[in-house]
Order: sequence, then C-alpha cells, then structure tokens
Amino acid sequence: MTEPEAKRMKMANGSEAPVIGTHNGHFHADEALAVFLLKLLPDYRHATLVRTRDPDLLKTCTIVVDVGGVHDDDLLRYDHHQREFNATFPGKQTKLSSAGLVWMHYGKQIISVVTQLDAQSPDCELLYQKIYDDFVEAFDANDNGISVYDPTALRKAGIEKKFSDKGFSIASVVNRYNYAPSAREGAEGPTANGTTTSGAPTAQSGKSQDGEDARFLRASAFVGEQFSLEIDDRFASWLPARAVVKQAFSERTKYEAKGRIIVIPYRSEGVPWSDHLYALESESDAEGQVLYALFAENGEPGSKWRIRAVSLDPGSFENRKGLPEAWRGVRDEELSRVSGVPGCIFVHASGFIGGNATFEGALEMAKKAVEM
Repeated sequence: MTEPEAKRMKMANGSEAPVIGTHNGHFHADEALAVFLLKLLPDYRHATLVRTRDPDLLKTCTIVVDVGGVHDDDLLRYDHHQREFNATFPGKQTKLSSAGLVWMHYGKQIISVVTQLDAQSPDCELLYQKIYDDFVEAFDANDNGISVYDPTALRKAGIEKKFSDKGFSIASVVNRYNYAPSAREGAEGPTANGTTTSGAPTAQSGKSQDGEDARFLRASAFVGEQFSLEIDDRFASWLPARAVVKQAFSERTKYEAKGRIIVIPYRSEGVPWSDHLYALESESDAEGQVLYALFAENGEPGSKWRIRAVSLDPGSFENRKGLPEAWRGVRDEELSRVSGVPGCIFVHASGFIGGNATFEGALEMAKKAVEM
C-alpha cells in the first residue's frame, strides 16, 4: 500500500478531516466539476473546501486541484497550469484540466461508488472511456482554449457562425455564477456539515469571500447535477443497450440482404442505439453501412413503428441517407399513395424520421428508401 492510499484509508475511517483545496477568485467549470467529483468518493464526501492561492495554506490541504503548479498523484496535487504540463487522457490529444486530471486518476473509483460496478470490470472501463469522451473532455478543451474545429481553417474556408452560442454551454452557465447574487433562495437553514440545503455555505455577514465561495458551490452543484444525469443515463440505459444493439446488428441481413436496415427491439427502459451502432460498425469494418433503424413506439402487439435515418456522425443533423424527398412532409393516405406502402402515417419535412401503422409497413418503407 502506498503512502497516499494509507492516508486515504485513514480519512475514510473518519480519524482525520480531509480538506479539498482550490483557488479563490474567478472560477471555471473544470474546478467546479473536479471538486464535485472528489466529493463523490468516500474519502472526501465530508471534506471541507478551502479556496485560496496562499501556498502555505494550500500545504495544509489534503488534496488540491487547479492551483499550486504541481501535478503529482502521490502528493494528491492536480494542477495543469504549469508550463511543463502536457498530460492527456490515454488515447487522447486534448490537454487535461483539473476535471480531466481528477477523472483520469479517480474516474473508475467514482463509477464504482455511483454504480456498484467492480472498478476493474470491462463495463466500468467502457463507462470510464465513454464519460470522458462525451462529457469530461469538453471541460478540458474549454479550459485550455481548444476549439472543436481549427478556427484558422474555418476562417480560410469562409465558414461563419449562423448565430451566437457563447451563452449555451455548461462553461458559460458556470461563468454566470461568478456574478450571480449569493442569496440562497429556498434554503431551509444550515445542515450538519455547515452548508444550506441549496449546497451553499451558511453566510457570515459582510465577508466577500463567503459570497464568492457560495457562488462556487452553487456552480459546482449545477455541474455535478449534469454529471450525475450523464452517469445515471449511461449506466441504466446506454450500457445495457449495447448487448441489445449488438444482437440486432448481427441479425440485420435478415431484413435486407446488404445489411442496410437494423431493427431495434422495444425495451421499456429505452434502447439508445446510435452510439453502439457506430462502434459496432467500426469493429466490423462496416462503417456507414446501416442507413435506417426501425423501432416500435411501444411494447403493445399492435404498436406503430418508426423508421429513423441514421445520422452521418454522432449528434449530426445530417443523415447518411434521408427518407425520399417525395415523401417528406406528406401524411397518411397521401403518403401511402406516393410511396406505394400501405399504412403510412408521416414522414418529417426534413426526412430524418417517418412512421407506419405496422412493422411490415415500416420495413417496406425502409426497403424502398434504400434503393431510391
């Protein structure tokens, strides 16, 4: 057992009060998430928070994030601002922020605590990678000034934004907390660990640092709620769906000889299929092959069925092959006449989704669409 591990066990046994340190002043989304993540761990669940840039005070903290100029897991120090820092998550190129550092070192433990999965299990590894890809990496990129696309290349190509989205990200919401009033509306008084029920510390009148810390904790609670929603959905819905989609993918040639149509079985808890489809295509050297997915609206025997065009890329509004132009925006009997398929209900004006009264009808729509 290493010295830090022994230290953590001692804290988990309650014999020492842990302290999480981060910087005071203007805060960002990465340390707001880093602090929330640490407090999910048993060792830091009841930790106090110190926000300071005083080196001597930081030395007294059990663990420090986003300040101090040191990244050393043995010392429980996780800053990324030092000139020589260039650490990335395994297999990635995005430089880590304090959020990514905490996730890299503690993510599997956090998943195990939240889901009860074995931290060494393949499912835990899948979630560890997936949550970094879809959630944490964006915090790292934002804090390190890394854009999704190369801005120089966009300018050279003459591509301009259609509207401003600067107030739409999680980072922009966190930034608002820097200036928000520190009043705790709806709070019902102090709790045992010195916070109000809204998550903010109890006020000490006239101290600006208290108000700033209160805003930070509100921001951390907001970011933490988004993380909790993400991990809950990935564990309860996304992870179980992999086996369902894998089976459907293996059976796709039963419905169309070239494997361009996949039928997703109904599950009451939902089957988020698209991520798994892209992964399975990649694993099978069949990228871009599946054009349409069919799924029932509900689990009843007479359920209506939907036909969904597969997106060009994850999250894209473009499709590999939209439903035929002549069907778009047409409904019911007119759609059945135009398509030559009985039981048609609708096709969206953009061509990304349609519906039919039966599975057989939806399958026939898909078979015609792949050939048109």
